[in-house]
Amino acid sequence: MSEKTILLVEDNPNDVVLTERALKKANVINKVVIVRDGVEALDYLFATGAWASRNVKDLPQVVLLDLKLPRIDGLEVLRRIRADARTKLLPVVILTSSNEEKDLISGYSLGANSYIRKPVSFTQFAEAVRQLGLYWLVLNECPPKPA
Repeated sequence: MSEKTILLVEDNPNDVVLTERALKKANVINKVVIVRDGVEALDYLFATGAWASRNVKDLPQVVLLDLKLPRIDGLEVLRRIRADARTKLLPVVILTSSNEEKDLISGYSLGANSYIRKPVSFTQFAEAVRQLGLYWLVLNECPPKPA
């Protein structure tokens, strides 16, 4: 897969819209796959459930992961990503509104590549997303995809 896909794991419809608007405003034209809970995120990444027909080798360039998710929370999603050889090196950016220090510590302990608190204003949020896109999709050199 030559296209650099972004996997957005976010259950809040308003945050999904804001993220999409911010990406568009930053001229990020990459495909964004949106999943709304932890189960769906894992199904996408491991090509199971509703995503069983997807090629499991086609991993996203980066995962933008919220923590407060239904069914399986973001920290458990991250734990499972890091536990699997196919996804253990996949860049994961926690993008959350959580101000809890324990979430920050847990996120990094479980192998998050970055932890970003969602800014309150759209202008700040749009700038944060622009910088995320620039770094993770243009500047960052990702590990090779698994064979």
